[in-house]
Amino acid sequence: MIYAVWLPLLVPFLAGRLARRGAEQLPPRVVAWALTVLSAVLAVSSTAALALLALAGALRLPFVATRAHLSPALIGDASPVTVPAAATAVVALTALCVLLPREIHRHLRELRTAREEFADVPHAGDLYVRQDDRPDAYALPGRPGRVVVTTGMLRALDAREREVLFAHERAHLAGRHHLFAVCAESAAALHPALRALRAPLSYALERWADESAARATGDRALTARAVGRAALAAHSASAAGPGPGARPRFALGATASPVPRRVAALLTAPARVLACLLLASVALSTAAALDAAADLHTGIEIAQGEHGLGEPRYSGWR
Repeated sequence: MIYAVWLPLLVPFLAGRLARRGAEQLPPRVVAWALTVLSAVLAVSSTAALALLALAGALRLPFVATRAHLSPALIGDASPVTVPAAATAVVALTALCVLLPREIHRHLRELRTAREEFADVPHAGDLYVRQDDRPDAYALPGRPGRVVVTTGMLRALDAREREVLFAHERAHLAGRHHLFAVCAESAAALHPALRALRAPLSYALERWADESAARATGDRALTARAVGRAALAAHSASAAGPGPGARPRFALGATASPVPRRVAALLTAPARVLACLLLASVALSTAAALDAAADLHTGIEIAQGEHGLGEPRYSGWR
């Protein structure tokens, strides 16, 4: 187990490189789902690996072995790294128990604050116009979801470009894209290497909304122009710093992610390739965690006197 258990902790370092390439080559909807599932599986697998390391070390403590009815003679000699690895795993798991709830609470607090800001603001359907000269627009998730746009952004675009912008933001709401972002952020809290997946996922979500807006308007060139002009307007105002009522982190907007790449993608045919390497990363990490768990289980059974070494004294692991 001591070898297999390390793979789920190491695979996330490879996943970031694969994700950046896949984000350029795969259809954006496929990329968004693939990266979200990938980040979730790798985060769970790495956390399970830490738990197995901690458990393997804990079982060598005399009072734990006694309560689990393990025979010290059958446990065998520990690897030199078992105890240090177990201690490190316990520290890491303790940190994760603090970081993940804090991340979720922060997201909910930001979302609640943003929605309270617009509780009494007049609106037209799902569209909320904020009096602000800084060009900005984003999709504010919730029930119901809302499209927030500033007066500065409305002035920066013509009528047809504004329709593209609204279609883009409504695509974020319809697809519940903020949940993809929350999942990736939570995964990054469980394994720091998974932070590398956040940028490719953000790009995929914006491209997904771009493609939805292009289908809604029937004009890819218009969509590309609207995205470009909105981004330029927002960028020119960003130098002055964030204004009042700045968007929450998980409120997605058309001006986010690398806009030149998105514009180029709208003006060219999307590529189609298989995501074999990403799937292999998921399979490898999951299989390694399961193999390590099975190996630890077998070792516990042996230490309890099973497999022909006597009657088992405790069967709680079955």
